[in-house]
Amino acid sequence: MDRIFREHGPFVWRALRRLGVAPSDVDDACQEVFVVVHRKLPEYRGDSQLRTWLYGIAVRVAAASRRRAHVRHEIPSDEPISPEAASSSTPEGTAVEREALALLDRALNELDDEKRAVFVLYEIEGLEMAEVAEAVDCPIQTAYSRLHAARTAVEKSMRRAMLGKVMA
Repeated sequence: MDRIFREHGPFVWRALRRLGVAPSDVDDACQEVFVVVHRKLPEYRGDSQLRTWLYGIAVRVAAASRRRAHVRHEIPSDEPISPEAASSSTPEGTAVEREALALLDRALNELDDEKRAVFVLYEIEGLEMAEVAEAVDCPIQTAYSRLHAARTAVEKSMRRAMLGKVMA
């Protein structure tokens, strides 16, 4: 179990953040994922890659976390996913990277859970579409359809944000 956490903890943390878990809740949600993993590990048969199985758990934990945040009337933050992750050799480069992450966060927040999960897994985490479909428990054609819809929505959101910057 320790090995699984060491090897996959950063991936799960990033996935939860990209799936819309509030920055203040991401550590708790990550712990919740690994509590589930600890409980369900004996049932893991190895039919899918461990990373795919972990992501499926993370999707469900993230959805539950967002529902709880809604009940608490929390407002999602517009701050970037991980400002520390944005590294560049110049302050201007760092600022541009942070702004791009903030725009991506806003675009992802506009997606529904199903589209967001497929987009994050395929476009950001680089999983194969068969793994994505397995992780989100849907047919592969449905996953492709969700990806197409998510790409369209993200592009539209990014265009709208960029247009707003130009107009300001």
